[in-house]
Amino acid sequence: MRIGIDLGGTKIEAIALGDGGEELFRRRVDTPRGSYDGTIRAIAELVDAADAAAGEQGTVGIGIPGTISPATGVIKNANSTWLNGQPFDRDLATALGRPVRLANDANCFALSEATDGAAANAAGVFGVIIGTGTGAGVVVNRRVLVGANAVAGEWGHNPLPWPQPDELPGPPCYCGRSGCIETFLSGSGLQRADAQASGRTGRAPAEVARLAAAGETGAAAALEVYCRRMARSLATIINVIDPDAIVLGGGLSNIDRLYARVPELWGQWVFSDSVSTPLLRARHGDASGVRGAAWLWND
Repeated sequence: MRIGIDLGGTKIEAIALGDGGEELFRRRVDTPRGSYDGTIRAIAELVDAADAAAGEQGTVGIGIPGTISPATGVIKNANSTWLNGQPFDRDLATALGRPVRLANDANCFALSEATDGAAANAAGVFGVIIGTGTGAGVVVNRRVLVGANAVAGEWGHNPLPWPQPDELPGPPCYCGRSGCIETFLSGSGLQRADAQASGRTGRAPAEVARLAAAGETGAAAALEVYCRRMARSLATIINVIDPDAIVLGGGLSNIDRLYARVPELWGQWVFSDSVSTPLLRARHGDASGVRGAAWLWND
């Protein structure tokens, strides 16, 4: 049995999977925000409950909104800031009485979709989460590629490629730079494109997509700009790692137009005479993160 934990800023979700990926247990609790010890206790209680429900002790994988620094061995880059600077994996292993494996939540998403999701038959998978931010993970032969600096897949903090004059210098990003891919492809990026194209402000991404599908000129123009920016951004990924599949998750992945239009466009920037890479919608939706955490034990 494999137990997966998805640690978010507002909720902690646990799942237990059987050998065939079948769901044996699932539960969600509120995150003890600001409390490091409380977070460890909440996870330990969920793991105990999963063990009891399945009648056996499972392996434990954890997905977090951050990563372990190879330099220091403690958590870095977590927006659940009470985790930063802490030896979270070691403290959890002590509390649970068993080893744990920990990965960035975007890596867990990619692993889930590469293991038994939309890209289950693909050797190389680039899994993208587009929503409030823009994250991604790389999986090769069902193994997460972490990288020497534990930042593999962080495409959202590269500059938008082949920028147009009106895209320079680009919006400021929380990372301290301007013009990052995340500032253009996150939900707020689509909203800015809509405001520029339609003169309307505050329309949610789902509303923009709905109006575009209904033929509203401004929304349609904004969505076309968004598709072109995504096509340019993913073209660089294809040029560098040439994945067998690219999978989209997160709130903006529900925009149907992306799956037809982006592959129509990206050939303009891919260094090849043809592009056969499929762009896929995540099979497991919001459950991909917690399932991927469980699949960290896929030996």
